Amino acid sequence: MPLYKTITPNSQTTVKIWKISESCDELLNAITLKPENVKRVLGMKSELHQKGFLSVRHLLAEFGYQDTDLYYDTNGKPHLKDGKYISITHSYTFSAVVVSNYVVGIDVEKQRDKIAMIAHKFIDYEFDYLNEEDVDYIKKLTTIWCVKESLYKLFATPGLSFKEHCLVIPFTFEEPSTTAWIDYENKKHGYKINFLEFEGFTCAYALA
Repeated sequence: MPLYKTITPNSQTTVKIWKISESCDELLNAITLKPENVKRVLGMKSELHQKGFLSVRHLLAEFGYQDTDLYYDTNGKPHLKDGKYISITHSYTFSAVVVSNYVVGIDVEKQRDKIAMIAHKFIDYEFDYLNEEDVDYIKKLTTIWCVKESLYKLFATPGLSFKEHCLVIPFTFEEPSTTAWIDYENKKHGYKINFLEFEGFTCAYALA
C-alpha cells in the first residue's frame, strides 16, 4: 500500500505513516539499500522486522531521502546527513517517520490488552488520573506508552526512565494533544505531544 497518512503539525515538521501490506520482496525490490543494510535485512529472522525496516526506507523516499542519507549514532539515535532531525518507529503493520527542523520523537504501538499487565513498570504519576474501569483504559495506557517512548527517543539520554523521569499530563481523546515533561537530573523539560488512533494502533510524537 502507498503512503497511509501525512500530518503537518507545523511548517517545520512533517509526519508520514505507512501501512505495510506488501511482501518483503515487493518492499525490497522498490528501493536501494546500502550493502550493509541489505545484509542486515536478509539476516533478520522476523518478517515483521524486515517489513518494518524496509517500509521505513520507503517513508524516507517519500521525504526525498535515500537509505544513504540516514545514519545512527552510538546511542542508536537516527540522524540525517542534511542536519534535519528525524525519528523512526514501526509496529506490526504500520511504520512512521517524523522529520523536522527541531528535535522530535515518535512512536507507534498496537493497542493490546496485555499492556495493563506491565503498566506498573512505566507508569507512576499517571495512575492518579487513570481508572481501570474506564472503557478507554487500554487506549490511554497505550497512548501514555507512546508518549513516553517518543520522549525517550527525543531526549536520547542513557539512564532515562519511563516511570521515574517521564510525566504525561492528563489528557482526553477529544483533544488529541497534551503536554509531557522529562524531569531528569534536577532539570525539567516540557514538550508538546500530539497523538492519534487508527485501525487499532496509537501514534504519538513529541515536539521540542
